[in-house]
Amino acid sequence: MIPEEVENRIARYFLHMYLPDEVRMAVEERLLPSCIWNEEEDLDQDELVRLAIEIIDKQLEDKKFR
Repeated sequence: MIPEEVENRIARYFLHMYLPDEVRMAVEERLLPSCIWNEEEDLDQDELVRLAIEIIDKQLEDKKFR
C-alpha cells in the first residue's frame, strides 16, 4: 500500500502540472472562502473534496491531458 503522504505529494504534483490553470482557479475560487472563514478542524474535508471533484469533472468533460 502506498503511504498517504506519498499519494498526497503525487496528487499535488498532478494538480499543479497537468490541471489547466482555469480549472485550478475555479476550484480555488470555490474552496478558498470556506477555508479562510473556518478553522481547519471545523472544515468538512469530505465536502471540500466532493466540490473540487465536481468542478474538475465538469470542467474537463471531454478534454485530454498532454
